Order: sequence, then C-alpha cells, then structure tokens
Amino acid sequence: MTKPRPSDVGVLGFRYLGAHEVDELADLWGALHEQHTVTAPHLADIISAVSLDESWRRRRAQYMAWLADPDTMAVLAEKEGDLAGYAMVTIRENAQGSWDRGDRVAVVQTFAIDPEYTGTGVGSKLLEEVRRQIASMGIRDIEFSALATSAEDIRFLEQEGFRPFVTTMVCRVDGFGAQD
Repeated sequence: MTKPRPSDVGVLGFRYLGAHEVDELADLWGALHEQHTVTAPHLADIISAVSLDESWRRRRAQYMAWLADPDTMAVLAEKEGDLAGYAMVTIRENAQGSWDRGDRVAVVQTFAIDPEYTGTGVGSKLLEEVRRQIASMGIRDIEFSALATSAEDIRFLEQEGFRPFVTTMVCRVDGFGAQD
C-alpha cells in the first residue's frame, strides 16, 4: 500500500543530522539513485552505473567524511514524521578567480526528494531552509549540480533563481578524438 500523495506539503519540520544518523537517508538516496540511472541512460557507454547497495555504501562513506567538518549540513525535511527529502551541503574555500563569490561557497552535494512529494513544494521549502542557514554563515553563493538530461531538475533550479555557470563534460580516458 502506498501512502497518499500530498497535494500541498504545508508545514515541514527540519532536522539537522549528525554522522550517527546518516543511515536515515538510505531510502531517500535509493530513490535518487534510481532517478539518476533512469534520467541519464546516455552515460551508460562511458560511465558504468553501480548497484544501489554499492552506491549507498560509497555515498554513506562520503557523508561520514563530509560530516567530520562542522560546517557541513545534513538537513532532513519531515512531514508528520514522514521523511520527505534531504540536502547534504558542504562549504568550501573559494579560490578567487574571474568572479567575486566571497571567501567561501556552499555546495549542495545531494538534494533528494521522496518521489511521493514531487511537486508539493518540499524542494522549495528545503532549499529555503538551506539558504537561510547558509546566509547566517555569511556565505553568498550556492553551487548546485543537476544531470544535464534532467530538464525537470534544471527547471526547478531556474525557478529558484539558479543560473548555469559551469558545464561539466565526462568521458573515459581512452575516449578522446573525433568519434566518427
């Protein structure tokens, strides 16, 4: 039996997780992993997908490493005890280059919304909470990556005020030269 789809999320609660609570994110990561593999089949010939278990093992280890930094935030959005989504946000030093982005930049490493909550406002409210916390740290800019083929995610980010900045291209080391 599936839970009824909420039409409007209403009031969300936010909980900040420590490393000892990371396993609470496993199911939401699983939904995101599934979305990634469905959204980017064009990458199969150059980047091999890993199993969900392996994907979570790797991501969990990364979360544990990130959460060793006190500025890292794992923000869980809940609706009446139901896990609706989460954001994992790291802070990095900003090497001054062509643009003035301040001394530090926030990087949204993961942004996962339970598919049952897609289109209900959870993403916007979670991002609002992240922005509020980042602003309180004196940070001006947020970096947020999306799969190039995920038009829905890109549209969401643009509606939230994000603009394209850098395009990341990938290939295998032996995949160079003209492909006729």
